[in-house]
Amino acid sequence: MEWINQYITFPITDPTWIFLLVLVMILFAPILLDKLRIPHIIGMIISGLLVGEHGFNILARDSSFELFGKVGLYYIMFLAGLEMNMNDFKENKYKALTLGLLCFTIPIIVGFFVNLSLLHYGVATSLLLASMYASNTQVSYPIVIRYGVSSQRSVSIAVGGTAVTDSLTLLVLAVVAGMYKGDANGTYWLLLLCKVILIGAVIIIIFPRIARWFFRRYDEVVTQYIFVLALVFLAAALMELAGMEGILGAFLTGLVLNRMIPHVSPLMGHLEFVGNALFIPYFLIGVGMLINLHVLFGSFNAIVVAAVMICVALAGKWIASFVVQIIFGLKRIERRLIYGLSTAQAAATLAAVMVGYNIILPDGNRLLNEDVLNGTILLILVTCIVSSLVTDKAARQIAMNEAQPDEHQQRTTEKILIPVAYLDTIDYLMELALMIRSTKFEDNILALHVMTDAGTEQSEMKGRLCLDKAAKAAAGANVKLVQLSRYDVNVSSGIIHTAKEQDASCLVVGLHRKVNIMDSFYGKVTENLLKSVHREVIVAKFLMPLNTIRRIIVAVPPKAEYEAGFQKWLRNCCRMGAALGCRVHFFANEKTTGYIQSFLATKYKQTRTNFSNLEKWDDLLLLTGYVSYDHLLVIISARRGSISYNPLFEELPKQINTYFNNSSLMLVFPDQIGDEVKETITFSKPIGSNDVQLYEKIGAWIYKWLKKQL
Repeated sequence: MEWINQYITFPITDPTWIFLLVLVMILFAPILLDKLRIPHIIGMIISGLLVGEHGFNILARDSSFELFGKVGLYYIMFLAGLEMNMNDFKENKYKALTLGLLCFTIPIIVGFFVNLSLLHYGVATSLLLASMYASNTQVSYPIVIRYGVSSQRSVSIAVGGTAVTDSLTLLVLAVVAGMYKGDANGTYWLLLLCKVILIGAVIIIIFPRIARWFFRRYDEVVTQYIFVLALVFLAAALMELAGMEGILGAFLTGLVLNRMIPHVSPLMGHLEFVGNALFIPYFLIGVGMLINLHVLFGSFNAIVVAAVMICVALAGKWIASFVVQIIFGLKRIERRLIYGLSTAQAAATLAAVMVGYNIILPDGNRLLNEDVLNGTILLILVTCIVSSLVTDKAARQIAMNEAQPDEHQQRTTEKILIPVAYLDTIDYLMELALMIRSTKFEDNILALHVMTDAGTEQSEMKGRLCLDKAAKAAAGANVKLVQLSRYDVNVSSGIIHTAKEQDASCLVVGLHRKVNIMDSFYGKVTENLLKSVHREVIVAKFLMPLNTIRRIIVAVPPKAEYEAGFQKWLRNCCRMGAALGCRVHFFANEKTTGYIQSFLATKYKQTRTNFSNLEKWDDLLLLTGYVSYDHLLVIISARRGSISYNPLFEELPKQINTYFNNSSLMLVFPDQIGDEVKETITFSKPIGSNDVQLYEKIGAWIYKWLKKQL
């Protein structure tokens, strides 16, 4: 022990040892606490308590914890906005607003009178302390990400409610702090309001345009990651300049970048990985290091203050969650998840207590004394533990319920085959496949490189490079890719044989690149695929990154609803719309539109859609007024001899080259096999289908005529 003390002094100040010990805690705390079924977040906080100056004094809370802690705090709020299902949030915005107002008003009203009557604090102290009961931090949000339930409406309600609650809490903090500034007059408040509105407008209006411009010109993931992180801290810094907390700017940045960073993209994978692996644990360990149990339990008054704070905070949030459940008819499991996400307190609470602690009153006392400071630390610890336990249990239950496949999912499989031949198109094809794949299946994306019998060492090396690049794109989105390589007499034969051997349900290929004037529009390989493979084939050409697409235009031919693959391509369009956060605009005739609306009303109610009439396919000039340079045009075609085939399809290449040569494009050839056509034609009466109503009238007239005759 003396030998150790000779070379190591406590607390450790050497940066190498500090970072090593932090990494050890991040590594082993979850492993040890998993055996006790305790959430990882609690392990991080307890680890910070043990190694901090109020524990075994192994580490001091130096500037590195302040730096990484602030980064982690911003990261939590940024990911909360980024992971939010915007379609679900818009649908539940009133629920989120109601929850936010209740989570703010109930704790602050109850807390204010409790502070006055039981703790005998002054008006300003009681108001600031009550605002701490109302605030909350999404400390347990990584739990819902880990269980994959971040798209649940209850999560959107809780996260949206947090934004409302924290905004009001920070406003109260600014008001109380301004009361003790010499310039806290009417001009001060007006200027504060104007600055917040101006900076909020900059983040909401300018940031998306800058990001879309950047993503179109730079597709390297590391460059994009640094750019996104710079935007987060720029927004946080601007909010702090305005007099508000930076967490509000970080959250707004996550919201405005939500549509440009799909949840299945490699960039999202990198953002989540770095945050959950380093920055967020660093923040949680730093929170644990603030806890001083010795001082807390050495003062009876501090214990009373802490008990009152904990009881009011937990009860107020539970009442708010219960009232929201009653008003909007939510499930019990949803209420528990909302309560778990709305209970933890760290960010705004710490900000409020430090502001109050640093304000010196005219009599020499602090606005918030040491009892409140230590009680706040215990409040943070208890609420984080309760939040983590409740969220973990509720999220796990929801994930288990969703993991039970229905009968249709048990009868079907999904495998997307991507032939790769050109390095510069692999990222786009992989990104498309990641968007349309079902997360219910594993290993359902296959990348194939075909070499002819005359293959050389150079072609083999090119094949390895193509497959490695595809695997890297899949790994960035945390998806396992199946790599296939084979020799065959020609490329199309290799793809056809592999598709049949692997029972591929969908093929994603790039649009043929013309080498000479004699080449056809689709190319020999794609034409052979369409003749020999009866599964869905998607022929794609992208002129910009998919995450910058603002709208999807879908042209649907008459009788498309009778094809076996009708539901599949429609489902893929909805998945793309959800991943990109954009609107899907369908162009079809009245009858087909009715079937599309029936399907969406049954399976994809939250897909944002528009519908326009398109009767004639002899000239697609009508679509040119709707397809912009940052839109994706999807044309549903058909193979020769299929139900929806139209001889006018032969003119599609000419029309595409004439009207849409500078647009991103997808040509979809639906399935021609399967039992989905039975489900399609047994829909309820299509919306707007006049011929069905006419047949009913004719049948009723015949029935009455026969009844009279008999």
